[in-house]
Amino acid sequence: MNMKKQLARLSAAFLFSLVIWSCNQSDPDPKGDYIRGVFVINEGNFSQNNGTISFLTREQNTAEADIFTKVNGTGLKGGVQGYAVSGDLGLILVDNSAAGLDKIEFVDANTFTSTGSIGSPDIENPREIVVAGAGKAYVSCWGTNADYTYKTGYIAVIDLSTKKVIKKIDIASGPENLVYSNGKLYVGTVSYGGGKSLTVINTSTDVVDKTVALDGAVTPIGIDANGKLWTGAGLKAVRMNAETYAVEASMPIGTDASKSAGNFVFSGDLKTIFFILSYSDVNYVTHGETYNFAVTDAQINVTTPVIKRVFSGLAVDPSQGLIYAGVTPSYAQAGYALRYRADGTLVDSIKVGVAPTGFVFK
Repeated sequence: MNMKKQLARLSAAFLFSLVIWSCNQSDPDPKGDYIRGVFVINEGNFSQNNGTISFLTREQNTAEADIFTKVNGTGLKGGVQGYAVSGDLGLILVDNSAAGLDKIEFVDANTFTSTGSIGSPDIENPREIVVAGAGKAYVSCWGTNADYTYKTGYIAVIDLSTKKVIKKIDIASGPENLVYSNGKLYVGTVSYGGGKSLTVINTSTDVVDKTVALDGAVTPIGIDANGKLWTGAGLKAVRMNAETYAVEASMPIGTDASKSAGNFVFSGDLKTIFFILSYSDVNYVTHGETYNFAVTDAQINVTTPVIKRVFSGLAVDPSQGLIYAGVTPSYAQAGYALRYRADGTLVDSIKVGVAPTGFVFK
């Protein structure tokens, strides 16, 4: 009789613990698998049109590869140039090596399910994308660029409610780099397009408000913690008054004209700027280091790098302050996303897709 009671108690205890265990398990989020985390933009090999987007949560040290194909059963069919999120809508820039096949692929930002696309002739050779509020997105495009001079182009204005291009704003000399802040879109140019001006667009009217001539190809960086506008201009970092656009400081980035500065990005507190200083050897292999400077510095130190290597992409996670850096061993194999602390110490290395060039934090 005692044995029967003991077995009954054990059975009851087992069933109770099973119920508790079941209740404590985390069911898949009904809203989607990509609610929060880091999206890695893998540009891919241009001739193979194999760009992808990888995904990882901040707690992981492995990435989920090519989530678009996983969800939709087909690839993006082009090089991935950019990704942006507005609410539940994601926009992927796809640049195909064949003329007329470029597009913006729309996805549900939480599930990555395709919800449509915009193609040629509205989108041709897309380069970068930013979202301005909940209603519009802006894409820099080189246009058809049939002669490969990169001296033409436009900004495509997209109405996110209709998913249509509602206007094209002509920008000469290959519009590329974009920064949006407080009703203004700052547009830079690609170095081999020959342009040396910063274009400011009023996003309320979608009209060019100002064109500012600078000393080199322009890479807008953004507005710092003190409300100052920063931009790269060739081998200089330029601080400007964000209202009048008057240049307040123009700081050289070294003296070696064979090198180029790029991948400028703010720290999470907007008080430090990280950048890559690089050059290519006779075999077209890229070399360089990663540096930083404070927005209050009077000059830029390029003798002591914060990280002694060059990267194909650079970003700072605003929620954690970690530096995310893309490594491209070649265009025939997977690359890596490396995470660093702000002082340049390595946290980990995560395998991603071919040619990681950008990061989107959500």
